[in-house]
Amino acid sequence: MHGPEGTRLVGFDNAHSVSGQSKGATKDHRHRLQTVRPYGYADAASLLAAFWYEVESVLREKGIWT
Repeated sequence: MHGPEGTRLVGFDNAHSVSGQSKGATKDHRHRLQTVRPYGYADAASLLAAFWYEVESVLREKGIWT
């Protein structure tokens, strides 16, 4: 999810490794506002649930969703 100015607000991917992941580990991680953290991928359904949870959380935090 991106904001009106194009800034990524929420995203999950595995395109690059992030701090805190050991060499050779899966590269799955979560982007939330200005932070990037490892994400323990289990399955597609859990990933979608986590994505929508983070979307709702960020929208509430920004005062867009109540």
